[in-house]
Amino acid sequence: MIEHIKNNRLKVILKPSAKEDKIVGYDKDKKALLVKVKAIPRDNKANLSLIKLIKRKFKKRARIIKGLKSKEKILEVY
Repeated sequence: MIEHIKNNRLKVILKPSAKEDKIVGYDKDKKALLVKVKAIPRDNKANLSLIKLIKRKFKKRARIIKGLKSKEKILEVY
């Protein structure tokens, strides 16, 4: 999965309100990682769950640089 990080950027399509936090796959058309999180898309909870999942899976820090209120996000991974 780490091969999808280009220039410290990672495009993600986020699906909130899922049964579990997990990386589902990769969308080749949109060139984005498909991620599901349990958290609801309210009060930034889904975004925080996404950041925690990326940190846990990639052992790297991340922050959302685009798409705070969208399902399609661009993360800076460092």
